[in-house]
Amino acid sequence: MSGRNIHFPDNRFLTFFSAALLFGCSATDAEESPQNRAPVPAATTIVQSANQNEVITAAGTVRLRRETELGFTTSGQVASVAYEEGDRVNQGAILAALDKSTVSAELESARAELDRTKAEFERIQSLYTDGWVTKARLEQAEAATRSAQARVNASGFASRTARIRAPGNGIILNRNIDAGQIVSAGQTVMVIGELDQGFVLKVPLTDIDAARVRVGMRAKVSVPAVSSEPIDAVVSEKDGRADARTGTFEVSFRLPANNKLRSGQLGSVDIAVSRSNDGSVTIPATAIFGVRSGEGLVFVVDKDKRVKRRNIVIGKLTDDNLEITSGLKDGDVIVSRGVEKLRDGDRIKPVRPAK
Repeated sequence: MSGRNIHFPDNRFLTFFSAALLFGCSATDAEESPQNRAPVPAATTIVQSANQNEVITAAGTVRLRRETELGFTTSGQVASVAYEEGDRVNQGAILAALDKSTVSAELESARAELDRTKAEFERIQSLYTDGWVTKARLEQAEAATRSAQARVNASGFASRTARIRAPGNGIILNRNIDAGQIVSAGQTVMVIGELDQGFVLKVPLTDIDAARVRVGMRAKVSVPAVSSEPIDAVVSEKDGRADARTGTFEVSFRLPANNKLRSGQLGSVDIAVSRSNDGSVTIPATAIFGVRSGEGLVFVVDKDKRVKRRNIVIGKLTDDNLEITSGLKDGDVIVSRGVEKLRDGDRIKPVRPAK
């Protein structure tokens, strides 16, 4: 049986064919590798430290800066009360008075005793000069005179303070007494707010927040009953110790004069304070991809404009940016837009980000 002879290529042809095939494959792979791909247009941004300020917001109550509790220094019966709650008073005005009959009687008795002891002292002193009494007896008479004088002084003070006078121009915030009522020494019978000292917003803050607030810092206060716009305020005072019941520190924010302000109005304050520098940075949210369980990926750009994928840990959202707590540092350059077009190792062509 005859047939066509089949001629196989010689070894040189096979070698050439194989080399050509390999060269074609290698050329295709080279074209697809990041080293040979054309630069990919992408927007970049420089990583910056997280904003070193944060805003503390807290609620408080409007008060007059000086609200003074007033009372009598001695016990007695109230003879008169001249003002009601909400009344405005001038400095020195008599707000309330005790019945002075008892106080006056005590003062008269003390003065009479003083006169007696003085006369006795003079008599003993004369006898001592003549040698009829000892020096010890003279000293006793002198001590009795000093004691009587002290009693007169105390009774005189009680007589003078049987009236409560306004310590300054102000407004009666609280009145706890009526004529005929018996009061004790030191009992708070009235509270007056001194208008000359102005109004403040008193706000309780935690120990951490209070530690970052300093006297003189500026703040924005909102008091809906006064204005729909924020009011400029300044930290005027801060308690030196925490409230025993709440554990908070009371901070006062001085308010500018306004006829609509009233003690007891509710308000809130926003104050920018320094935050702890924990090394966190912020980046645009568009720079992150592959987000999962608080972590994500970004493309970091090297000096040759090539990108390298890097793992990051995501913090909290701040406006349009994300706080990054780990994986990046201040000054790193990353791709902010166009990450979906990139692969690890690609070269980029930086473009201006669209607004």
